Amino acid sequence: MNHNLLVENFLEVLASEKGLSRNTLHSYKNDLDQFIDFIQKKNLELTKFKDRDIKEFISQFKDRGYERSTIARKISSLTHFFKFLLDEKEIKINPLRNFEIPKQTKKLPIILSSTHIDKILEFTKKDRSAPGIRLYTMIEILYATGIRVSELVEMKLSSVYEDKNFLLISGKGNKERLVPISKKTRRSLEKYLTIRNYFISGQDKSMWLFPSKQSSIGHITRQRFNQLLNQLNLDANLGIKRISPHKLRHAFATHLLENGMDLRSLQQILGHSDISTTQIYTHVLKERLKEIIKDNHPLSKINLD
Repeated sequence: MNHNLLVENFLEVLASEKGLSRNTLHSYKNDLDQFIDFIQKKNLELTKFKDRDIKEFISQFKDRGYERSTIARKISSLTHFFKFLLDEKEIKINPLRNFEIPKQTKKLPIILSSTHIDKILEFTKKDRSAPGIRLYTMIEILYATGIRVSELVEMKLSSVYEDKNFLLISGKGNKERLVPISKKTRRSLEKYLTIRNYFISGQDKSMWLFPSKQSSIGHITRQRFNQLLNQLNLDANLGIKRISPHKLRHAFATHLLENGMDLRSLQQILGHSDISTTQIYTHVLKERLKEIIKDNHPLSKINLD
């Protein structure tokens, strides 16, 4: 039994039938590569795989201090893989049929305040070089639209409609949605488009909105964008533990709810298939309101001892 070939076949099925994003497929591949490496070192066969072997594989990640969410994802990857093997009649029994995925406690996201956002944009705007203009535009689009970083870096030039205040976003599962942008963000985008060719080699053409000469895939990568945000945080001395694309997305969602947007509209803009994912921001709001009352209500300042 060729284990690597089975993994390849499984990933092909996920890509063609499930329409999963490249990032999700990459996560599956990483998890399954670790699993295949484990069974090869142990001289195990998938047809003879037992529940105790799964426990041994998972325990190594627990011992290394991996987060519950990461371990749960690895178990989920294996569950789908073994179901595929069962459907393909490569195995007769799924060894994960009774395996329990560890329960996760949902952490509330850390939210950047509007003051933080203003400082980030003000500092970035001072850099009028082509890389500075690009970084400013990417940050503004993220905060102004709440799109995922993968959606941002993989956005095509054709996603920007001339004289239209919206972007066409291709999200998870290749589902497309229209996301509105303000006139201010539109102007920032138009300014960036005047220097976009700086990031393209010679007479080459690029279909990407944010092309890159250095990237093998043709556009700026998520990793590079994260590096730029981390460097920005250091240079600006903002006093923020870490700036990440996801924090900008969280800020977008929370600030909209604070200003009265309804949950269903926010769900559509964020591209959440399940509204329960969007509801976490209502919990964030509740916690923030508690802190505001605690810090500002007159009774909180009275010493009753």
